[in-house]
Amino acid sequence: MLQIISCRGFTLIELMVVVAIMGILASAAMPLGEMVAKREKERELRTALHQIRAAIDAYKLAADEGRVEKKADETGYPHKLEELDSGIGDRKDPDSKKKIFFLRRVPRDPMFPDPEVPAAETWGRRSYASPPDNPEEGEDVYDVYSLSEKTGLNGIPYNQW
Repeated sequence: MLQIISCRGFTLIELMVVVAIMGILASAAMPLGEMVAKREKERELRTALHQIRAAIDAYKLAADEGRVEKKADETGYPHKLEELDSGIGDRKDPDSKKKIFFLRRVPRDPMFPDPEVPAAETWGRRSYASPPDNPEEGEDVYDVYSLSEKTGLNGIPYNQW
């Protein structure tokens, strides 16, 4: 007596079709994942720029109020970006022991490629004396910008944000 054994399973062609469909779906999801990651980095850049610029403005306000030492020929903006988180002596404190802090820490530029570089060095700095269309470093820090030459999802280069 001959017994017929029936085997259930997938043929090689069926498996290849499934693998091809999975490959197409994965390749369609890759650009979407890259765009989500880029959008997140851009959000971090916007937040970091907002925090640093607000701290620079607070420093300038404190200098104008006489809480931060400012010479007659100075603008009242910080000399270095690091002054925002290292603290500056409060001139209105009678003991001169109190410090004013404008940031807990200087955020790093999320677009900067080298993670070993200190956060304050990842930013381009514009002095008060330099023109807005050609920012240059000087004796103070009036503004910061990203050093990245890449363009954002909105079509504007990161160094112009």
